[in-house]
Amino acid sequence: MVEVKNVSLLEVKDLTEYCYPKSNVSCVKNSHDVATKTVLYLILVFAIVITIVGNAVVIISIAHFKQLHTPTNILVMSLALVDLLLGLTVMPFSMVRSVDGCWYFGEEFCYWHSTFDFLFTGSSIFHLISIATDRYQAVCYPLQYPTRITLPVSGFMAALSWILATVYAFSTVGTKVNEADLEDYIASIDCFGSCLFLVNAVCASISTFLFFILPVCIMIGLYIQIFLVSEKHAKKMEGTKKGRPDVTSNKILQKMKNEKKAAKTLGIVVGAFNLCWMPYFIISVVDPLSNFTMPAIMYELFVWLGYINSTFNPIIYGLFYPWFRKTLSLIVTLKIFAPNSSDINVYAP
Repeated sequence: MVEVKNVSLLEVKDLTEYCYPKSNVSCVKNSHDVATKTVLYLILVFAIVITIVGNAVVIISIAHFKQLHTPTNILVMSLALVDLLLGLTVMPFSMVRSVDGCWYFGEEFCYWHSTFDFLFTGSSIFHLISIATDRYQAVCYPLQYPTRITLPVSGFMAALSWILATVYAFSTVGTKVNEADLEDYIASIDCFGSCLFLVNAVCASISTFLFFILPVCIMIGLYIQIFLVSEKHAKKMEGTKKGRPDVTSNKILQKMKNEKKAAKTLGIVVGAFNLCWMPYFIISVVDPLSNFTMPAIMYELFVWLGYINSTFNPIIYGLFYPWFRKTLSLIVTLKIFAPNSSDINVYAP
């Protein structure tokens, strides 16, 4: 027979860990055991390191090697900067909050952390729309592309992506519009050591439509057009050749294949973004409509799934871009410090 021991309320209270034990309004720490916390920290630290190092390699590669100074790569480099800053300024602090359940970094930094979080998410969306537009022009209008999408134009598109994301972040989180009509609820659950980030139903619905559903529809529409047109062009070129060797035709066909491959790779980047962030945008609407009954662990899981998208991007580049693997080798072996290293042909086998 199992012996059941009575435990007093005082003893139960003593077993509870608080973020700030000396405060009588402190938040309660997450009740993970040491082993679980260690595993979680190791996994998240590994993801953060890959995010920072991988995206730093992308930025250094494109900035250093002249052959990579193309309009598309300017947008890719700017997107990598978004992911790098997310890995440096958002993910480490979110890691502590997610694992410990405590915010140790002050109320002021909580405000900036939440704002930057929204800013980088929005910037990623606008960059992906710009990249999809660039690929659409390259594949569907190959003759006009060199004059339509130049380096200054792609630089303007990247700058516009940052500006729109900044306006979006500071007009919502920055002004705390997202917390309108939630003041009483926030006051009832607030405690010392928390960094609450709640979005009301109206703001969540508008943000999800304007900054996820609409952009996703635009990107999917553009990529469908890209693949339909590329297939049409390929069949037309094959029919024109009729078995006769034509150097010019072969070059055009090879260029079209390269453009299609680049579009496919960047399409995978867009698809990964959609899959990673879709669950978060869904619960951001469902949670306020259900009076915030969503389990905290599910919310944290979906937030981190979105963050991990920034980890996936350099991995995708490594799998599908031979130039990324070559530049990574040149960086690791310090050959980029050799004279005239910026002129190396990174597309050579």
